[in-house]
Amino acid sequence: MLRQRIITALILLAILLPALFATSPWPFAVVSLVMIAAAGWEWGRLNALVSPAAVGLGVALAVACGLTLAGSWSTQAPRPLWWLTTALWVTGGTLALRAGPQVWPRLSTTLRIVLGAGLLWAAWLALVHARTIGINFILSVLCLVWMADVAAYFGGRAFGRRKLAISISPGKSWEGVWSGMLGVLLLGAAWAAVEAGGGVDSPSLYRTVFTRWGPLGGALALLALAGMSVVGDLIESLVKRAAGAKDSSNLLPGHGGVLDRIDALLPVFPLAMALVTL
Repeated sequence: MLRQRIITALILLAILLPALFATSPWPFAVVSLVMIAAAGWEWGRLNALVSPAAVGLGVALAVACGLTLAGSWSTQAPRPLWWLTTALWVTGGTLALRAGPQVWPRLSTTLRIVLGAGLLWAAWLALVHARTIGINFILSVLCLVWMADVAAYFGGRAFGRRKLAISISPGKSWEGVWSGMLGVLLLGAAWAAVEAGGGVDSPSLYRTVFTRWGPLGGALALLALAGMSVVGDLIESLVKRAAGAKDSSNLLPGHGGVLDRIDALLPVFPLAMALVTL
């Protein structure tokens, strides 16, 4: 299993890194479009669509993203879109997590499909928009999510006592959440300090929020982003538990599916775009 994970990770890096660091943002937009289309297929399978319909959902999502890319929204998306997406994550996520996995399948299949596809499309658009701002900016958002996850894992293992959502993800604890948030604050402070020396292609998320709202406002913004990464992770876990699935698919040997790898990113990028476009 470890060998599989390493091989898959190396292949993904060999594809993603050249696209991310390309001079033009287009290669990254295309690679991420393929990933979001695969995530759309997985979402359909987890929400009661049979194989042809699930494939159709992935194709439809790819077409929607492609049309957006062909237009001007990839660089000039309407600002209210980011706040609308964030509001859907906050309100819908809160309601879904309070209701639990047993209620999710009772919702209309059409509602679940449309809602999931819409949020995937908005996350992809925010991801592409972040790349157009600059490599330093998109890396700062990606690293925020990764730090929240890694710090939560180790903090939860070391200090975890109070379960966060035992019916959804029994391994997560409140102590893990606080550890993840602390890790994000430390990362943000360190990144902003190093960046002050210059030599970057764009302002990072951290520099932007600290410059605009000061240390306290910037810290609150980073805490909100770290919290939303937890929401994204829990929502995907809820949907998988409702479907009786361990992973979203087997597309990535040793890692599960695409949704398993990007779940925490989905609410964070739209919120990050909302914050920096205020």
